Amino acid sequence: MEAPFLKLKQQYPYFLGNRPAQGKTYLPVTNKYSNEKICEVAIADPKAIQNAISAALDAFPKLKNFSHFRRKGVIGHCIKRFQERKEELARVLCLEVGKPIKDSRGEVSRLIDTFQIAYEEVGRLGGEMTALDTVQRGEGYQAFLKRFPIGPCSFISPFNFPLNLTAHKIAPALAVGCPFILKPASRTPLSALLLGEILAETDLPEGAFSILPCPRAGAELFTTDERLKLLSFTGSPSVGWELKNKAGKKKVVLELGGNAACIVDDMRISKMQLNVF
Repeated sequence: MEAPFLKLKQQYPYFLGNRPAQGKTYLPVTNKYSNEKICEVAIADPKAIQNAISAALDAFPKLKNFSHFRRKGVIGHCIKRFQERKEELARVLCLEVGKPIKDSRGEVSRLIDTFQIAYEEVGRLGGEMTALDTVQRGEGYQAFLKRFPIGPCSFISPFNFPLNLTAHKIAPALAVGCPFILKPASRTPLSALLLGEILAETDLPEGAFSILPCPRAGAELFTTDERLKLLSFTGSPSVGWELKNKAGKKKVVLELGGNAACIVDDMRISKMQLNVF
Protein backbone atom coordinates (compact mmCIF):
# COMPACT_ATOMS: atom_id res chain seq x y z
CA MET A 1 0.00 0.00 0.00
CA GLU A 2 1.21 3.49 -0.83
CA ALA A 3 2.13 5.46 2.33
CA PRO A 4 -0.54 8.10 2.99
CA PHE A 5 1.55 11.18 3.86
CA LEU A 6 -0.73 13.98 4.94
CA LYS A 7 -0.24 16.94 7.24
CA LEU A 8 -3.27 17.38 9.48
CA LYS A 9 -4.16 19.98 12.06
CA GLN A 10 -4.08 18.85 15.67
CA GLN A 11 -7.70 19.87 16.26
CA TYR A 12 -10.70 20.42 13.99
CA PRO A 13 -13.82 22.40 14.94
CA TYR A 14 -17.36 21.33 14.24
CA PHE A 15 -19.64 23.56 12.14
CA LEU A 16 -22.64 25.26 13.71
CA GLY A 17 -24.74 27.46 11.45
CA ASN A 18 -22.11 27.44 8.66
CA ARG A 19 -19.35 28.55 11.05
CA PRO A 20 -16.55 26.63 12.75
CA ALA A 21 -16.97 26.31 16.51
CA GLN A 22 -14.77 24.84 19.22
CA GLY A 23 -16.14 22.35 21.70
CA LYS A 24 -15.38 21.74 25.35
CA THR A 25 -14.38 18.14 24.67
CA TYR A 26 -12.67 16.45 21.75
CA LEU A 27 -12.91 13.08 20.03
CA PRO A 28 -9.67 11.41 18.91
CA VAL A 29 -9.45 10.26 15.29
CA THR A 30 -7.14 7.31 14.76
CA ASN A 31 -5.12 5.89 11.91
CA LYS A 32 -6.92 2.60 11.33
CA TYR A 33 -3.70 0.86 10.29
CA SER A 34 -1.58 1.82 13.30
CA ASN A 35 -4.31 2.81 15.80
CA GLU A 36 -2.33 6.00 16.50
CA LYS A 37 -4.17 9.27 17.04
CA ILE A 38 -3.88 11.54 14.00
CA CYS A 39 -6.00 14.48 15.21
CA GLU A 40 -8.97 15.46 17.36
CA VAL A 41 -12.39 16.82 16.41
CA ALA A 42 -14.64 18.96 18.56
CA ILE A 43 -17.68 17.24 20.07
CA ALA A 44 -21.03 19.04 19.95
CA ASP A 45 -23.02 18.99 23.20
CA PRO A 46 -26.86 18.99 23.36
CA LYS A 47 -26.94 22.80 23.60
CA ALA A 48 -24.97 23.11 20.36
CA ILE A 49 -27.34 20.67 18.66
CA GLN A 50 -30.33 22.71 19.89
CA ASN A 51 -28.72 25.87 18.50
CA ALA A 52 -28.02 24.17 15.18
CA ILE A 53 -31.66 23.12 14.81
CA SER A 54 -32.80 26.66 15.62
CA ALA A 55 -30.34 28.04 13.06
CA ALA A 56 -31.62 25.62 10.39
CA LEU A 57 -35.20 26.65 11.15
CA ASP A 58 -34.29 30.33 10.75
CA ALA A 59 -32.40 29.63 7.54
CA PHE A 60 -35.20 27.69 5.87
CA PRO A 61 -37.21 30.65 4.47
CA LYS A 62 -34.03 32.13 2.98
CA LEU A 63 -32.75 28.86 1.53
CA LYS A 64 -36.20 27.94 0.20
CA ASN A 65 -36.18 31.17 -1.78
CA PHE A 66 -32.57 30.81 -2.90
CA SER A 67 -32.66 31.01 -6.69
CA HIS A 68 -31.81 27.96 -8.77
CA PHE A 69 -28.88 29.93 -10.13
CA ARG A 70 -27.45 30.47 -6.64
CA ARG A 71 -28.03 26.85 -5.63
CA LYS A 72 -26.10 25.74 -8.71
CA GLY A 73 -23.38 28.19 -7.76
CA VAL A 74 -23.02 26.60 -4.32
CA ILE A 75 -22.93 23.05 -5.66
CA GLY A 76 -20.62 24.03 -8.51
CA HIS A 77 -18.19 25.61 -6.06
CA CYS A 78 -18.17 22.38 -4.05
CA ILE A 79 -17.40 20.33 -7.16
CA LYS A 80 -14.52 22.63 -8.05
CA ARG A 81 -13.04 22.46 -4.55
CA PHE A 82 -13.47 18.68 -4.33
CA GLN A 83 -11.49 18.36 -7.53
CA GLU A 84 -8.78 20.68 -6.19
CA ARG A 85 -8.58 18.81 -2.86
CA LYS A 86 -9.28 15.30 -4.13
CA GLU A 87 -5.90 13.85 -3.17
CA GLU A 88 -6.14 15.34 0.31
CA LEU A 89 -9.66 13.94 0.72
CA ALA A 90 -8.52 10.52 -0.50
CA ARG A 91 -5.64 10.38 1.94
CA VAL A 92 -7.89 11.39 4.82
CA LEU A 93 -10.14 8.46 3.91
CA CYS A 94 -7.10 6.21 3.75
CA LEU A 95 -6.14 7.17 7.30
CA GLU A 96 -9.42 7.47 9.18
CA VAL A 97 -11.33 4.66 7.43
CA GLY A 98 -8.42 2.35 6.65
CA LYS A 99 -9.14 2.02 2.94
CA PRO A 100 -6.43 1.37 0.35
CA ILE A 101 -5.54 4.59 -1.42
CA LYS A 102 -6.98 3.29 -4.72
CA ASP A 103 -10.40 2.72 -3.13
CA SER A 104 -10.17 6.06 -1.33
CA ARG A 105 -9.60 7.89 -4.59
CA GLY A 106 -12.56 6.02 -6.04
CA GLU A 107 -14.79 7.25 -3.24
CA VAL A 108 -13.74 10.85 -3.87
CA SER A 109 -14.68 10.37 -7.51
CA ARG A 110 -18.11 9.16 -6.40
CA LEU A 111 -18.42 12.22 -4.15
CA ILE A 112 -17.79 14.47 -7.15
CA ASP A 113 -20.21 12.47 -9.32
CA THR A 114 -22.96 12.73 -6.69
CA PHE A 115 -22.62 16.50 -6.48
CA GLN A 116 -22.50 16.72 -10.28
CA ILE A 117 -25.82 14.89 -10.51
CA ALA A 118 -27.31 17.24 -7.89
CA TYR A 119 -26.00 20.22 -9.89
CA GLU A 120 -27.75 18.96 -13.01
CA GLU A 121 -31.00 18.27 -11.17
CA VAL A 122 -31.38 21.78 -9.77
CA GLY A 123 -32.95 23.09 -12.95
CA ARG A 124 -35.25 20.07 -13.32
CA LEU A 125 -37.15 20.49 -10.08
CA GLY A 126 -40.27 21.83 -11.71
CA GLY A 127 -43.87 20.69 -11.48
CA GLU A 128 -46.64 19.11 -13.52
CA MET A 129 -49.92 20.18 -15.09
CA THR A 130 -52.81 17.73 -14.97
CA ALA A 131 -56.11 17.92 -16.84
CA LEU A 132 -59.18 17.67 -14.62
CA ASP A 133 -61.78 17.59 -17.40
CA THR A 134 -61.74 13.81 -17.72
CA VAL A 135 -65.04 13.93 -15.82
CA GLN A 136 -67.94 16.33 -16.44
CA ARG A 137 -67.60 18.26 -13.17
CA GLY A 138 -63.96 19.00 -14.04
CA GLU A 139 -64.64 20.77 -17.33
CA GLY A 140 -62.80 24.04 -17.54
CA TYR A 141 -60.37 23.15 -14.74
CA GLN A 142 -56.69 22.23 -14.63
CA ALA A 143 -54.47 21.19 -11.72
CA PHE A 144 -50.92 22.37 -11.17
CA LEU A 145 -48.46 20.36 -9.09
CA LYS A 146 -45.46 22.14 -7.61
CA ARG A 147 -42.82 20.62 -5.35
CA PHE A 148 -41.57 22.45 -2.26
CA PRO A 149 -38.61 21.73 0.04
CA ILE A 150 -39.76 19.85 3.12
CA GLY A 151 -37.81 21.91 5.66
CA PRO A 152 -34.86 21.38 8.03
CA CYS A 153 -33.43 17.87 7.73
CA SER A 154 -31.48 15.60 10.06
CA PHE A 155 -28.77 13.39 8.59
CA ILE A 156 -26.82 10.58 10.29
CA SER A 157 -24.06 9.07 8.14
CA PRO A 158 -22.06 5.81 8.56
CA PHE A 159 -18.37 5.08 9.00
CA ASN A 160 -17.69 2.99 5.90
CA PHE A 161 -18.25 5.60 3.14
CA PRO A 162 -18.05 8.89 5.07
CA LEU A 163 -17.71 11.05 1.95
CA ASN A 164 -19.96 9.39 -0.59
CA LEU A 165 -22.85 8.43 1.69
CA THR A 166 -22.75 11.86 3.28
CA ALA A 167 -22.90 13.34 -0.21
CA HIS A 168 -26.02 11.26 -0.94
CA LYS A 169 -27.75 13.20 1.83
CA ILE A 170 -26.43 16.75 1.61
CA ALA A 171 -26.17 17.19 -2.17
CA PRO A 172 -29.93 16.66 -2.75
CA ALA A 173 -30.69 18.90 0.24
CA LEU A 174 -28.65 21.70 -1.30
CA ALA A 175 -30.28 21.15 -4.68
CA VAL A 176 -33.84 21.54 -3.35
CA GLY A 177 -33.20 24.18 -0.66
CA CYS A 178 -33.37 22.26 2.63
CA PRO A 179 -31.11 23.29 5.54
CA PHE A 180 -29.64 20.36 7.44
CA ILE A 181 -27.78 19.18 10.50
CA LEU A 182 -25.41 16.24 10.04
CA LYS A 183 -24.03 13.77 12.57
CA PRO A 184 -21.01 11.97 11.08
CA ALA A 185 -19.94 8.60 12.43
CA SER A 186 -17.71 8.91 15.50
CA ARG A 187 -15.14 6.55 13.94
CA THR A 188 -14.75 8.69 10.82
CA PRO A 189 -15.80 12.32 11.48
CA LEU A 190 -12.94 14.13 9.77
CA SER A 191 -14.09 13.64 6.16
CA ALA A 192 -17.43 15.34 6.86
CA LEU A 193 -15.71 18.27 8.57
CA LEU A 194 -13.57 18.80 5.47
CA LEU A 195 -16.81 18.97 3.48
CA GLY A 196 -17.91 21.59 6.01
CA GLU A 197 -14.80 23.64 5.28
CA ILE A 198 -15.78 23.75 1.62
CA LEU A 199 -19.46 24.49 2.27
CA ALA A 200 -18.40 27.35 4.55
CA GLU A 201 -16.73 29.01 1.55
CA THR A 202 -20.08 29.45 -0.22
CA ASP A 203 -22.79 32.10 0.16
CA LEU A 204 -25.32 29.74 1.74
CA PRO A 205 -27.63 31.60 4.17
CA GLU A 206 -26.40 31.56 7.75
CA GLY A 207 -27.65 28.45 9.52
CA ALA A 208 -28.08 26.43 6.32
CA PHE A 209 -25.82 23.62 7.55
CA SER A 210 -24.27 22.28 10.72
CA ILE A 211 -21.89 19.33 10.99
CA LEU A 212 -21.82 18.06 14.55
CA PRO A 213 -19.75 15.08 15.70
CA CYS A 214 -21.27 13.71 18.90
CA PRO A 215 -21.71 10.38 20.68
CA ARG A 216 -24.77 8.30 19.90
CA ALA A 217 -26.14 8.91 23.40
CA GLY A 218 -25.96 12.67 22.86
CA ALA A 219 -27.65 12.64 19.47
CA GLU A 220 -31.24 12.10 20.60
CA LEU A 221 -32.33 15.48 19.23
CA PHE A 222 -31.34 14.44 15.71
CA THR A 223 -34.22 11.98 15.90
CA THR A 224 -36.81 13.36 18.31
CA ASP A 225 -36.88 17.14 17.72
CA GLU A 226 -40.15 17.93 15.93
CA ARG A 227 -38.70 21.02 14.24
CA LEU A 228 -36.79 18.66 11.96
CA LYS A 229 -39.02 17.46 9.13
CA LEU A 230 -37.00 14.56 7.76
CA LEU A 231 -34.51 12.07 9.19
CA SER A 232 -32.12 10.22 6.88
CA PHE A 233 -30.06 7.44 8.46
CA THR A 234 -27.60 4.99 6.93
CA GLY A 235 -26.36 2.19 9.15
CA SER A 236 -27.38 -0.99 10.91
CA PRO A 237 -30.95 -2.32 10.95
CA SER A 238 -31.08 -2.47 14.75
CA VAL A 239 -30.26 1.22 15.11
CA GLY A 240 -32.27 2.35 12.09
CA TRP A 241 -35.58 0.79 13.14
CA GLU A 242 -35.12 2.13 16.67
CA LEU A 243 -34.63 5.65 15.30
CA LYS A 244 -37.74 5.30 13.13
CA ASN A 245 -39.80 4.42 16.20
CA LYS A 246 -38.56 7.56 17.97
CA ALA A 247 -38.86 9.94 15.02
CA GLY A 248 -42.45 10.99 15.63
CA LYS A 249 -44.28 12.64 12.72
CA LYS A 250 -41.23 13.44 10.61
CA LYS A 251 -40.54 11.55 7.40
CA VAL A 252 -37.84 8.90 7.72
CA VAL A 253 -35.45 7.58 5.05
CA LEU A 254 -33.46 4.47 6.02
CA GLU A 255 -30.65 2.67 4.23
CA LEU A 256 -29.86 -0.39 6.35
CA GLY A 257 -27.41 -3.21 5.84
CA GLY A 258 -24.38 -5.10 7.09
CA ASN A 259 -20.63 -4.61 6.99
CA ALA A 260 -19.86 -7.66 4.81
CA ALA A 261 -16.67 -8.23 6.78
CA CYS A 262 -13.98 -10.70 5.73
CA ILE A 263 -10.66 -11.91 7.14
CA VAL A 264 -7.55 -12.01 4.95
CA ASP A 265 -4.61 -14.12 6.14
CA ASP A 266 -1.50 -15.63 4.60
CA MET A 267 -2.90 -19.14 4.07
CA ARG A 268 -1.68 -20.69 0.84
CA ILE A 269 -4.44 -22.15 -1.33
CA SER A 270 -3.46 -24.88 -3.77
CA LYS A 271 -4.84 -25.23 -7.27
CA MET A 272 -6.72 -28.33 -6.13
CA GLN A 273 -8.43 -26.34 -3.39
CA LEU A 274 -9.31 -23.58 -5.84
CA ASN A 275 -11.00 -26.15 -8.08
CA VAL A 276 -13.26 -27.08 -5.17
CA PHE A 277 -14.56 -23.53 -5.05
